[in-house]
Amino acid sequence: MLTKFAVRNYRGFKDRIEWDLSNPSSYSFNTNAIKEGIVKNGIIYGPNGGGKSNLSLALFDIILHLTQKQKNIHQLDTIVNVFHPNDLVSFEYSFRFGNDTIKYSYSKSIEGLEQETVMLNDAPLFSLEDKKLSIYSADFPIADEVKHLLETSSNKVSILAYIWSVYPLASKHPLMKLKSFVDGMLLFWNLEDRGFAGLEENRSTLEEYIIANDLVEDFADFLKSVSGQEFKFKEAKVGDKQLICDMGDGVPFKKIRSTGTSSLTLLYFWTKKLSKASFVMIDEFDAFYHYELAFKVCKRLFELPCQLFVTSHNTFLMTNDLLRPDCNFIINHNLIKPLNECTEKELRWGNNIEKMYRGNAFEV
Repeated sequence: MLTKFAVRNYRGFKDRIEWDLSNPSSYSFNTNAIKEGIVKNGIIYGPNGGGKSNLSLALFDIILHLTQKQKNIHQLDTIVNVFHPNDLVSFEYSFRFGNDTIKYSYSKSIEGLEQETVMLNDAPLFSLEDKKLSIYSADFPIADEVKHLLETSSNKVSILAYIWSVYPLASKHPLMKLKSFVDGMLLFWNLEDRGFAGLEENRSTLEEYIIANDLVEDFADFLKSVSGQEFKFKEAKVGDKQLICDMGDGVPFKKIRSTGTSSLTLLYFWTKKLSKASFVMIDEFDAFYHYELAFKVCKRLFELPCQLFVTSHNTFLMTNDLLRPDCNFIINHNLIKPLNECTEKELRWGNNIEKMYRGNAFEV
């Protein structure tokens, strides 16, 4: 599981910002949001321009050079803070797998990867810095000529990705557990445009996927259960590319669905994929949802076994009926903190934390 993430000089983050998931409080309610002493589920709030989307994109930068999973154009835009264009962008990740901890850090310029370090249980395995590769583990006996090529390669190959592709490691090796985790990371959103990064290597249209996997009735049941909407679809045939509503001579679903229902369609698609996911981030997941629908969707999402976080402006979700203060985060002013660290007051089950938030009781 991811325990900590930090980034510096990335887009709007001029200074280092750290998101710590390894220090939950001792609340006795909604304990399902905590797993193995790590925050498993949470919601990130913040004002427009506070950094919610930038944090999501920064966190998923790791898939760019370590995986062949789907990338998104938003990740490939200029990533360096405009006030420090010549400084490196630095990323730091901490993971825990059972009794093992892995710290992975790297820095990038606009040309690509410049520095990279992996530490296992606080002992360095390798580091690349100033075009010098240092190997500290006998598990990776890289020949001198290969080492030289990795140090001087113009395409700036990730050392960790190289190790994953060359050395036959046991499936229980901590680095293979890290590989499985990174391969299972997913970020998606449905705002002005729809996009995703991670988990999948290929795109497929939502309705084609539903039809091809014989999920038409299941999809209709999903819409009814979460939103109360009843759609009856005509029987779909193999090769059909769109859902047809059974009314009149038939009406394409995409022509009558609302923006919110379109967003639910995207959510349904991903819920069918999340059995493979390790860590999921949904940016502005409820941008087109009624506030009560957003609550129902969150309840469903937080029941999934993966680590899962959403960003939102909907303070109706800021309630102890859904999560707990140490799982609700505020991001602003280059800081991100849980609610219980944003006030000197002791927060309890009976507190109306939404009312407190609207009353400016929390300061980041």
